[in-house]
Amino acid sequence: MTRDSIGVIFGKTGTHEFKFAIPDTSLVKRTDYIKVWHESDGWILAQVISMTSSSDDFNLESAINAASGQKVKNPENIFEAEALIIGFRDREGLLRVPRTPFSSGDKVFTADHDMIRNILGLSNGNIYIGLLEGHDIKVSLDMNGLIQKHCSILAKTGSGKSYTAGVILEEILEHRIPLLIIDPHGEYGSLKVSGPGNMQEVYNKYGISPQGYGSQITIYTPANKVLNRDADDVFRMDGINLSTKNLIQILPDEKSSNQQGILYEAITKLKAETDRYTIDDIIFEVGNNKSKLKWSVIASLESIKESEILSEHPTKITQLFSPDKASIIDMKGVSPPLQGMIVAKLCNDLFEARKMGKIPPGMLVVEEAHNFCPERGFEKTASTEILRTIASEGRKFGLGMMVISQRPARIDKNVLSQCNTQIIMKMTNPNDLKAISKGLEGISSEVEEELKRLPPGVSILVSNDIELPVIVDIRVKKSKHGGESVNIVSSSVPARSESSKDPVKFEDSLVRKKEKKETEILKKPDKSNQENGSSLFRKLFGSSKEK
Repeated sequence: MTRDSIGVIFGKTGTHEFKFAIPDTSLVKRTDYIKVWHESDGWILAQVISMTSSSDDFNLESAINAASGQKVKNPENIFEAEALIIGFRDREGLLRVPRTPFSSGDKVFTADHDMIRNILGLSNGNIYIGLLEGHDIKVSLDMNGLIQKHCSILAKTGSGKSYTAGVILEEILEHRIPLLIIDPHGEYGSLKVSGPGNMQEVYNKYGISPQGYGSQITIYTPANKVLNRDADDVFRMDGINLSTKNLIQILPDEKSSNQQGILYEAITKLKAETDRYTIDDIIFEVGNNKSKLKWSVIASLESIKESEILSEHPTKITQLFSPDKASIIDMKGVSPPLQGMIVAKLCNDLFEARKMGKIPPGMLVVEEAHNFCPERGFEKTASTEILRTIASEGRKFGLGMMVISQRPARIDKNVLSQCNTQIIMKMTNPNDLKAISKGLEGISSEVEEELKRLPPGVSILVSNDIELPVIVDIRVKKSKHGGESVNIVSSSVPARSESSKDPVKFEDSLVRKKEKKETEILKKPDKSNQENGSSLFRKLFGSSKEK
């Protein structure tokens, strides 16, 4: 064996996988990328998917004797690994796999970074999201593909979905693409502020610098600035000369045909008598109707009026969606029914404006998407239909969508299936895992087990830009993270005993976890982190793309 080889192929080999013997487990670990010379196709990239250790001279009897304290001969372990063949690039740049197997005795080598980048297609894009897990290789996505063909970020609470979304939004902001962000919890306003300055080692690891985007971001509140002091301005919808269609769209609950008829009569009469009318005039006219159903209609109209969401001076869609600008609709202080109504009207106006060419191409971001486009069988919302429409037709008009959720099982499958880029982080709920399995072809129970074990800040990336699903260590944010949980117990509380010095906290701040993780890696490099990811995906997702 040459000095640089890490193993030798043995036994039965195929065109998709092979086994090789390892003299020392320090040379290779599970998920490492390796290469083997093929007599017809040159260097072939593969990935270690499993490793085993065995000993022929250490049987059950030997183990029992050792357990009872008897002296036994130190066993001689035999190490072997199984690798999955990824392939090579042909002259046209297409990914191919060998048509003939390797031979027993062929030597195995560690793959170099340039080869990994080239074969997997990791650095062809302009949205830098992180590093290939266990490697110092940047993973980037194509801006056009991400926006036009939609994106989903799915993860359980505390796994880093909002943090990951923030990383992608930073990249989009730097390319001056318009953004409209539906923010139910006020997490994304922190994009305005530069990240902490005491993380220089971590920034250096990912090759970035702290930065804020305050000059590009405006925070709007549908409530008021008293309830939401972080807001830059209020968001209001046009309350003048509302049509029956527009009014039904923004009502907090669905109306029967008879109730819609009452609204239609009132608005038709107002249009015939005046050139300008408000919701007060509509309420008055509905009150003149003799039907008892009018009281339900009046109650709904009054709730809209009291929310103050309608105004004679509305927020224009061209103001919200313009080049080099991100508008955040911060929903803090707004009731869930009203949130759904606002998202429905706002997204409808956005889509219509984009179809007419009144606004430039850009991206709509929907946080907690399961609340705004729930799957059939869950509570219906006013915004479901328009979000389905944008998901299926938005790419034709240059309007992309990013859906973010901790409950994939509750998101409308028509919306989720349209997302060609999927970033999936730790997930443990059985229903959510099943929903993800249905959403991505070929995902099996083994992959579901991998999802359960992913650490915070690490994701499975599935994208048309990358040949295979890969494990990505999401880069640290340039801006401040706004998704931290509130401490329930102050850190100043004295410890009860030596064994419990740290107070109990309900804290899932990805910033703190990320700082700790990266500091440990920088101080003591350890390739064992690679154990968190698995290229079983290559095997379980099926063969490489057909070219």
